[in-house]
Amino acid sequence: MKYMIQMNVPLAEWGAIMSSYSKDDMEAMFAHMNALNEDLTSNGEWVEGQGLGGPSRVKTVRAGSDGRPQVTEGPGQGGHILAGYWVVDVKSEGRALEIAARASACPGPGGVPGNDPVEVHPIDEHPIDEHPTEA
Repeated sequence: MKYMIQMNVPLAEWGAIMSSYSKDDMEAMFAHMNALNEDLTSNGEWVEGQGLGGPSRVKTVRAGSDGRPQVTEGPGQGGHILAGYWVVDVKSEGRALEIAARASACPGPGGVPGNDPVEVHPIDEHPIDEHPTEA
């Protein structure tokens, strides 16, 4: 079963969070994430994953009335921004939850585990026509 595991950061706190990491803190964070990625790869569970840039690199697109893209700078909605994600193919939801907990334990400033919330989304692999329609 495939799952998307994603880490979100509060949009209003992005700058403060990123500036609170020392060089050593950043190296510890990257070492933690690289070790997780290597384990997923060696276990055959890795499908894809990526760390993402901050809010200044986001563009939001909506279709205009003429169908052409209407582009604005920054996230389309307040709240949180997607900081990174993994797509994994694992034997059980329990395994996906274990991976998410390991991501959550990534060291933050001062080397203290962040224990940030990590979302786990099952990826529905059934074609649309296999879903029952609502009456």
